[in-house]
Amino acid sequence: MPTPSFQTAAFQDIIRYYDETRFDYKVAWLNEENQAVHFGFYDREHRTHEAALVNTNRIMAAAGAVEPGESVLDAGCGNGGSSMWLAAEKGATTTGVTPVATQVATAQAQARQRNLETQCQFIEGDFCQTPLKAESIDVVWACESLCHANDKQAFYTEAYRVLKPGGRLVIAEYIRHRRPLGEADEKLLLDWVNRWAIPDLDTAAEHKSYLQKAGFEQIKIEDFTRYAFISLKNLYQISRRWLWANYLLYPIGLRTRAQHNNIVGSVRQFQALRRELWFYGLVTARKGFGSP
Repeated sequence: MPTPSFQTAAFQDIIRYYDETRFDYKVAWLNEENQAVHFGFYDREHRTHEAALVNTNRIMAAAGAVEPGESVLDAGCGNGGSSMWLAAEKGATTTGVTPVATQVATAQAQARQRNLETQCQFIEGDFCQTPLKAESIDVVWACESLCHANDKQAFYTEAYRVLKPGGRLVIAEYIRHRRPLGEADEKLLLDWVNRWAIPDLDTAAEHKSYLQKAGFEQIKIEDFTRYAFISLKNLYQISRRWLWANYLLYPIGLRTRAQHNNIVGSVRQFQALRRELWFYGLVTARKGFGSP
């Protein structure tokens, strides 16, 4: 049998990154209740880390118009936090897909503990090439995961395939402001994303082009940096505090390369943000009722 796409060399950096940084996320970021490894959306009603993490789910669900009983593909589901929130709070049935086996195991265990295993399933695989039937999903959801895909067009094409006519797409993603950047700025941007097992960031125009080519309608790309800014800054400040220890421990083998890169990348992301090299975007689109 051929090797599954998510087990090929192209995915090994992603799997290694998430496996080796589990401790970092657990200590510095993870909230056990919501299992979120994404950034939080702060506003007047949501001013704590925990509340902001949940607010990201709430805002994305509203943008995707998720209704009770609908089916959601959580593309790049991580530990399953968003999937379980959608099941518990919105009454959705969810399918989470990630190439990271340890995340699947964590998500399955969490779903059982919360009595959500009949509403949530988790699959080890490639969200650009899923086993789901065509036109079987109401909403495709991707929270800070599309960035890991080498071929963004493949993701949008797959999302269109699995969505029912009239189905919605909602994505929270890092988006570069322009291409090309100056040499120093390009180096800074890539010094962040590559350390997080992200090959590159795409511009809003590039995302829109992929969406249109796949057949999507009602495309909207909004700048949500104002909501994510505190969360992005908090990660920067936490990482700055640990940077000295990271540089001491990595050379003597007490921090892995992925762990080292995670800390440095967490500093670089905010430096790149302040230079206006990227923004935090919310992307929504809809599949029409006719053929593309």
